[in-house]
Amino acid sequence: MPIVGTNSQGAKIKLSTSATSNAPGSTPSDPVPFRDLLSDAIGYWEPRRIGYNAFLALVVLGWTAFTWPHFRSAFTWQSLLWLFVLAGLVNVCYCAAYVADIPLQYSAFRPAWRRRRWGLWCAGVLFAGVITFYWIADEIYPFVK
Repeated sequence: MPIVGTNSQGAKIKLSTSATSNAPGSTPSDPVPFRDLLSDAIGYWEPRRIGYNAFLALVVLGWTAFTWPHFRSAFTWQSLLWLFVLAGLVNVCYCAAYVADIPLQYSAFRPAWRRRRWGLWCAGVLFAGVITFYWIADEIYPFVK
């Protein structure tokens, strides 16, 4: 039931008491602008890119260290170029987090999503680590002479 009040000029106005008010704990009636959602996503995901890259670097360094005599001949300028290309592709794949994050921030689940999106980061890092481990084991290790 709306409440009727008056403004500063004495005119009657309706005041809303519905759940769409901006009271604490309620859902805002206006959607968050895309620019704010994008800024929030960038502010969350980009600092975590360092951890993502560090984890994948540990997988690669682990393979190299534990199979060192085998990979000794693979250290050439051409292999360094391929390493940079693959690192670039890995970082392009990291951007898939934005594909999941932005739509979920537009949903009614935004507050819960913002508290739990670390789970997507953990799952993505583990998935990328498994893919990296498999790629080295199946596509690179057998062909190094």
